[in-house]
Amino acid sequence: MAQIQWYPGHMQKAKREISDKLKVIDIVIELVDARAPYSSKNPMLNDIIQNKPRLIVLTKKDMADDLVTKQWLDYYQQHHYYAMSVNLKNFNEYQMIIDQCRFILKDKMAKEQSRGIKPRAIRAMVLGIPNVGKSTFINKLASRKATVTGNKPGVTKSQQIIRVAKDFELFDTPGVLWPKFEDERIAKNIALIGSIKQDILPLDDLFIYAMKYLSEYYPQLLQNRYQLSIDLEDENWLINTFDHIAKLRRIKPIRGETDYDRVMQLFFSEINNGIIGSLSWEDPTCVKE
Repeated sequence: MAQIQWYPGHMQKAKREISDKLKVIDIVIELVDARAPYSSKNPMLNDIIQNKPRLIVLTKKDMADDLVTKQWLDYYQQHHYYAMSVNLKNFNEYQMIIDQCRFILKDKMAKEQSRGIKPRAIRAMVLGIPNVGKSTFINKLASRKATVTGNKPGVTKSQQIIRVAKDFELFDTPGVLWPKFEDERIAKNIALIGSIKQDILPLDDLFIYAMKYLSEYYPQLLQNRYQLSIDLEDENWLINTFDHIAKLRRIKPIRGETDYDRVMQLFFSEINNGIIGSLSWEDPTCVKE
């Protein structure tokens, strides 16, 4: 299979900017989508972050399968990562993230004070690929309880610092590093959570992938939303699925034929927006150690 590549360029510049900022950062808050934590994790970040303290935040937990999200949190704990799941629509969850950062860094900050270093605010950087909640996270903090401060030592003039609390500052982040993968499954998962444009992939392939997955792991969601039960042994299952959804949603045919494009647009929209129900596209068994 050919590589699927979707980053827009300027990757080295963004990587350099992040690396420069990390010199004055205490902790990285890495956001991943709870529906696909492995697929939505930029594999290049490990090389950039290295040993910097990190908190992995699984966003959109309200859209993910609770049982699978718990498996992911158990997995991270077993591998000695700090991790938590949140619903970014709930502002109280932001305070939980800040409190967890304070906990992770308490020994470091105590050590600095014991050496006579004046107490200072924790400096955090939020990283994540598109549509995992990075903009929501930063914007909500900035608009509800934060003020933008001026330049500080060790920070270039172009870099903005958001004062979130008396002892917590959030650094703005450069453009996201866009990954490329040879693993088509990861690309499909990222498309299904809306982190890349779905039309980068063949839409019919993405539709087939999603329908097969849902019929195996979440058949009840298909039944509840579309009154649909898929028999993959039936060689006509795909055509029957298109026809059934089109009829159910009253999608007008084109020249007597089912409008496949509109059926797929409807389906992907309902998947992206969580209308079909809470689901996860992968569990920790997908991780390649």
